[in-house]
Amino acid sequence: MSNLVKAALAQQRWTGDKDSMIAGAVEMIGKAASQGAQVICLQELFYGPYFCQVQDADYYSYTEAIPDGPTTRLLQEVAQRHGIVIIAPMYEQEQPGVYYNTAAVIDADGKYLGKYRKNHLPQVKGFWEKFYFRPGNLGYPVFDTAVGRIGVYICYDRHFPEGWRALGLAGAKIVFNPSATSRGLSHYLWQLEQPAAAVANEYFVGAINRVGVEPLGDNDFYGQTYFVDPRGQLVGDAASDTDEELVVRDLDLDLLAEVRDLWAFYRDRRPDSYDSITAP
Repeated sequence: MSNLVKAALAQQRWTGDKDSMIAGAVEMIGKAASQGAQVICLQELFYGPYFCQVQDADYYSYTEAIPDGPTTRLLQEVAQRHGIVIIAPMYEQEQPGVYYNTAAVIDADGKYLGKYRKNHLPQVKGFWEKFYFRPGNLGYPVFDTAVGRIGVYICYDRHFPEGWRALGLAGAKIVFNPSATSRGLSHYLWQLEQPAAAVANEYFVGAINRVGVEPLGDNDFYGQTYFVDPRGQLVGDAASDTDEELVVRDLDLDLLAEVRDLWAFYRDRRPDSYDSITAP
């Protein structure tokens, strides 16, 4: 019998305020659950604008504690109500003045399982992330959920193969990569990097992007959210490049064993020969 997981990705457009973004995400979660989805991932910093287009301390006000903040608690209730695993990327305050770009992972029974903090932070025009965040300090955790072992990598992280590999070595079957990435800068990489990571590490990847031009800058977030399988093939079509969209796809986890038997990348790794690339 096929081992299917129905998984969802929420691609949203900035509405202008935090409350309506949260309400829109909750509505998408409900729609996904009504279609049978068992897990859903929201986009990077899902309840705000992508404020890293500017450097302005006023946006520190978007921070919340995780898991003790109001949005995590709300999403725990939503997860329990719908019986769905939720990955929720938010702006985390660990303590006053110490902030992270973080994704909370909530199981289908509403239990908070833990969080991933974005490890790699860009600091280039339109992506001033080091102004807002400290680099992640929790490593590359994998979470045991109702749909199996999942991992999270966030946006700019995807340019660094080491974390992808760490998640695979820890047993991830699906890795979610919520992002805020713009058309002129990285569009061609969007179609290349996540499929390549799925192949190299032999798992499914869910790649989520926001959509639209936001008032803080001229970054054109091009959507095109998608799932890709461990053969590097899209599972269904990618989402719109201009509109909000809920992507729901069946992921056949039996494909993992099939691919790993064919391409024995984990067997053939040579960690004993990699010392030179792990030096600072």
